[in-house]
Amino acid sequence: MKIGATPDEPVVARAPDGVSGGAAPVPGLDAVLEFCGRITAADHRLDADLILRAGRFAAEAHATQARQNGEPYIIHPVAVAEILAGYHLDSATIATALLHDVVEDTPHGLPEIEKRFGAEIARLVDGVTKLSRIEVQSERTKQAENLRKLLLAMSEDLRVLLVKLADRLHNMRTIGFVTKPESRLRTARETLDIYAPLAERIGMEALKTELETLGFRELNPDAWATIAQRLTYLRGRSADIIPEIEAELREALEINSVPVEEVSGREKSPYSIWRKMQAKNVAFEGLSDVMAFRIIVPERSHCYMALGAIHDAFKVIAGRFKDYISTPKTNGYQSLHTGVLLPGRRDEAKIEVQIRTREMHHIAEYGLAAHWVYKQGGQAAAAKSYPWVRALIDILETEPEVQDAMEATKLELHRELVFCFSPKGDLIELPQGATPVDFAYHVHSQVGDACVGAKVNGRIVRLDHKLLNGDQVEIITAKGGQPNPAWMKFVKSGKAQARIRRFAQAEEKQKQRDEGRTAIVKAFRQNGLEFQEKLLEPAVKALRQSGIEEMFHAVAAGSLSARDVVNAAFPELRTPARGMEPMGLVAPRGRLGGRNGKSQTAVPAAPITGVVAGMQLHFAQCCHPIPGDRIVGIVTTGKGVTVHTQDCHMLENFVATPERFLDVDWEQEALGPAAHVVRLAVSAVNGPQLLSGVANAISKQKGTLTNLRLSRREDDECELALDVEVRDTKHLAEVMGTLRACEGVVRVDRARG
Repeated sequence: MKIGATPDEPVVARAPDGVSGGAAPVPGLDAVLEFCGRITAADHRLDADLILRAGRFAAEAHATQARQNGEPYIIHPVAVAEILAGYHLDSATIATALLHDVVEDTPHGLPEIEKRFGAEIARLVDGVTKLSRIEVQSERTKQAENLRKLLLAMSEDLRVLLVKLADRLHNMRTIGFVTKPESRLRTARETLDIYAPLAERIGMEALKTELETLGFRELNPDAWATIAQRLTYLRGRSADIIPEIEAELREALEINSVPVEEVSGREKSPYSIWRKMQAKNVAFEGLSDVMAFRIIVPERSHCYMALGAIHDAFKVIAGRFKDYISTPKTNGYQSLHTGVLLPGRRDEAKIEVQIRTREMHHIAEYGLAAHWVYKQGGQAAAAKSYPWVRALIDILETEPEVQDAMEATKLELHRELVFCFSPKGDLIELPQGATPVDFAYHVHSQVGDACVGAKVNGRIVRLDHKLLNGDQVEIITAKGGQPNPAWMKFVKSGKAQARIRRFAQAEEKQKQRDEGRTAIVKAFRQNGLEFQEKLLEPAVKALRQSGIEEMFHAVAAGSLSARDVVNAAFPELRTPARGMEPMGLVAPRGRLGGRNGKSQTAVPAAPITGVVAGMQLHFAQCCHPIPGDRIVGIVTTGKGVTVHTQDCHMLENFVATPERFLDVDWEQEALGPAAHVVRLAVSAVNGPQLLSGVANAISKQKGTLTNLRLSRREDDECELALDVEVRDTKHLAEVMGTLRACEGVVRVDRARG
């Protein structure tokens, strides 16, 4: 049973300290009393009696438990409540934070919580308790189901998410006390994949940044240390750069008589720098905008005055201006963003400038919590602001494959945004590069299915037209319309991809079923038999199929022949053909056919689905597929199946023979720790430490360098071809990321061929 906020935070039992001649004191109660007194004195809106009763009850309930560092366990709920109190949340949320582990970890049940603290707090505690198991599952099917529970609980009351985020933040702050490395890594990965993006989606920028920093440092300590060292070096070399730029910005604003409350500069976080390095495929030296500056002005109109002053004083970087004031993000975020070049500097020539009012700034930092601080709308106002929660639930309920569902959900959480309008003026938030089809599916799944055309700003456009900020989109539908699988080539939203993929898979399944049935009907006729499905029942058992439908699919996929089915249904029709010998591709369980009736041992099972047992399997040397890649099999008579990546250029050679293509995928449960070789192309500045640095970077990420070749060398530049053993695409991304952080490395790509 889970004890604590996550399974990655072990807790040991402890007995309360005894006091001779009196009752034993409750461990940690003094910390509870100090916290309750302090926050209720600072915020008179809070219900002091409720929070004190909740804190005392939680301390008594957890009295026999302690965290692994020896502290009384109640210190964790108090820390979670402290985080939420810092966001000025209501009494019910803070009381829930104090009580959030009681039902899960102590004998006290939900009815007792409701009796003591009321239905609202009991409902919130129940919501957080249901989510506590999201971390303990390892199978992806269970993880997807628990993510769905999280989203459902959020859709009922978003305060559940606030408690869960604060809970995760404190656990990440104390993750060093977790003894199992695999538990720390799993928690850090989940923090970056799920919790940090959720914090961003509800506008809690400071919380998101800290979660990202802590998760990144735990998950990739070498890359984090490298970037931190580079930032320290830049800071030391240009110690006065931030104050100097702040002064230049203030001067430009003063010249134009713009009232200013604050001008502040900061370095971007190591994780945001890391993501930009990966997105642009450049080393640290290739980034110039590692600093951001914020200008706070009194009124909304002053924001545009400040923008004009900055653009008048400095050269603007094209494509970097964004107006989130006239078109706020759906989480309420408002600000002007622009990028400018500073004259007279080399390394720090580009900076990002954000311009906003004080209230806009608080909303950017508080996000969802601002509904309680400023708008006094509480849960009702907050729920209306986050319709994307329902969209994420739709993805998990629509996507047939668990791995695709999780990836689509992460895509939806991590996306960069574009803002469009419906004909009625409703604001629709979509991923960058989204199309009218994405817009249609955002409106409703049935609208997406029936989409046949679109108008953007009153003009007919193609369905793959990329939408821009401010576009007004009208969807044209046709009764009885169906999704087009070709849309998968250009749609960007997770919801659209899930819906189209589900339709395409169902259509392909039906097509295969019909093809298999047609082949069997033809085989029946060739043997002078009248086809009836009930006649296939003996063949189902003889061929060890789960049913007639599965047998149709097996015939269509080529793992069974129609003649096999006829012979199994009517054994008396079997007549051995003289002079014939088997092709050697398909063999009965564990054996391969050989010459003169002899048999030979089958090829060992590989972690690939869609391949018949005994079929020879090869991995293409042109594209080096590894687990995580989308793959396809090519059947060659007498040689088995060769597995390629779906983007391999060699597949063009087989376009004329589509019957040789085989739908295959990685068998997740059978993958294990096996290593797969992948080829990397590295461009670098030539230097004496280059090769040792590259080898050390690969070793740090637990990769194995199996071959290294110098493919090009000039005076100060060179290109390396590396063969590296990795587990899967995630492991490959970690290796490539660490290589990009190496001194002298300019570019790292996956080589094809």
